[in-house]
Amino acid sequence: MVKCINILFFYRCICIYFNMLIFNKGFSLIKKRKLIQEKSKLELKRNFMLEQLISGTTYVFFRQSWKDERLKFKGPMQVLRLNNLMASKIWTPDTFFHNGKKSVAHNITMPNKLLRITEDGTLLYTMRLTVRAECPMHLEDFPMDAHACPLKFGSYAYTKSEVMYEWTHAPAHSVVVDKGSSRLNQYDLMGQTVDSGIVQSSTGEYVVMTIYFHLKRKIGYFVIQTYLPCIMTVILSQVSFWLNRESVPARTVFGVTTVLTMTTLSISARNSLPKVAYATAMDWFIAVCYAFVFSALIEFATVNYFTKRGYAWDGKSVVPVKPKKVKDPLIMKNNSFTAPAPTTSCTPNIARDPGLATIAKSATIEPKEVKAETKPPEPKKTFNSVSKIDRLSRIAFPLLFGIFNLVYWATYLNREPRLNDKNPPH
Repeated sequence: MVKCINILFFYRCICIYFNMLIFNKGFSLIKKRKLIQEKSKLELKRNFMLEQLISGTTYVFFRQSWKDERLKFKGPMQVLRLNNLMASKIWTPDTFFHNGKKSVAHNITMPNKLLRITEDGTLLYTMRLTVRAECPMHLEDFPMDAHACPLKFGSYAYTKSEVMYEWTHAPAHSVVVDKGSSRLNQYDLMGQTVDSGIVQSSTGEYVVMTIYFHLKRKIGYFVIQTYLPCIMTVILSQVSFWLNRESVPARTVFGVTTVLTMTTLSISARNSLPKVAYATAMDWFIAVCYAFVFSALIEFATVNYFTKRGYAWDGKSVVPVKPKKVKDPLIMKNNSFTAPAPTTSCTPNIARDPGLATIAKSATIEPKEVKAETKPPEPKKTFNSVSKIDRLSRIAFPLLFGIFNLVYWATYLNREPRLNDKNPPH
């Protein structure tokens, strides 16, 4: 143990004896400079302060604490607060992130590092890091999925016989999350759990510490962008069942437009996903909606096929009525026309009166056909009756679509989250 007259003397001792020292080969600061046991084990404690988590990128205050017997001292101060330059003069753990894709230590305006040494040789080493880590995801339940994203770290060179890692506090309190900065755009942070294990490799056994961040995806964005448009498109396709079977252009526009709309929605929904080979929960919903829309178009084609096109009446053809020919009431007899005999008994004696006979001869006329001006009765216009297929579809399609939505949402919203490695905290 070194007795420090002042702090500068202690700093000088560190620079003399601890410059680039190896962990298990260094000298202790005692008068006889006794060697530390070659197989000594260091207990390294870890603590996390999660500042922010965005799309697999984690902003953390990474705190490491360990005890080095060589740094015991007695002096006017119980805690020495050193700057980041002194961290390069003493031994520090070679911690790295196993699943880190890119890690950055913040250096603006100065390196964001803190080093403290207490009288008993305990060191606290804190740094601010940005870690981008891999998070394997299973997207079968997308967008109602939940994930346990791990962050794994440990020693790069020292095996478990040389360096042992443990959490500073209880597992429930070793990772502290700032509530204000843990609000994510697409996920809800449900909690976090910690774990530790041993990894076997060709160079030995290493301690690996793991933090699991339990994330649940927010569904609001996908309801607005995909689910509601799909539901409205299916409802719009079923409006055609209430149109007349003779309204071919209107029903054709309904069918073709809704099919094209569903195709566009399906493509846009897939663009926001990674290129996975399996179907997600959203894919199944879109596929069923597409089937309903396409079935509505097929239903119209079937109804149109059985519609009688030649007439739009009761189903019977109307024969035009020809006007009847009416003849003048004159009777032809012996190539001459005579008027029919009067029904009364009082008939003038034309033979006795020569004047009347002459008038009778001059009054003979040729027969003419007279057309009676009688119009045929106007047939009553009646359109084709409503198709039985349309009547059945008006009930069956909405009922089946409602049952599908009930089963779909009840299944996925009440399903337990499928996590990769660890169960979510209760």
